[in-house]
Amino acid sequence: MISPERTLTPEQRDELIRTLKTRFERNMHRHPGLDWTDVQARLEARPEKLWSLHEMERTGGEPDVVGFDSQTGEYIVYDCAPESPKGRRSLCYDHAALESRKQHKPEGSAVGMAEAMGIELLTEQEYRELQKLGAFDTKTSSWVRTPPEIRRLGGAVFCDRRYDTVWVYHNGAESYYASRGFRGSLRV
Repeated sequence: MISPERTLTPEQRDELIRTLKTRFERNMHRHPGLDWTDVQARLEARPEKLWSLHEMERTGGEPDVVGFDSQTGEYIVYDCAPESPKGRRSLCYDHAALESRKQHKPEGSAVGMAEAMGIELLTEQEYRELQKLGAFDTKTSSWVRTPPEIRRLGGAVFCDRRYDTVWVYHNGAESYYASRGFRGSLRV
């Protein structure tokens, strides 16, 4: 059963489907060989995923289909906004990092917000796959899922694109910047 807080109104659902369809059709290079009617049927069969997609859209992620997993039958959706989503910036990496800050705490954490939205942070590999579809984060940066061994030492990893190259960096997990957010993925 779907929680009432995670349910869209019929109007929200219809508007989201229209937005996703328009984006899908305008960006066919992101998903060659995939058909919107199949995607829409899958979305309509999984209303809990629609809520997560709505959250991705609401926070500026511009979600779009970037692939299909033939083994699971799932469509893969990434945030495809040109820059790190505006509604997900100024966040430290995770809850532990947020709690470690004594002063000037950010509103939240990237990992916490992603969990609340029902999505996953992109991995470094997924981020690199996204960058093959266009030039993303040319003025911003995005936290990516950090390997546990780096996180245990207090660090976190983020990426951006400068000089037509994808860069991977590290920072203290408790740091946050107005130009750094996170990109998410969702399997539908």
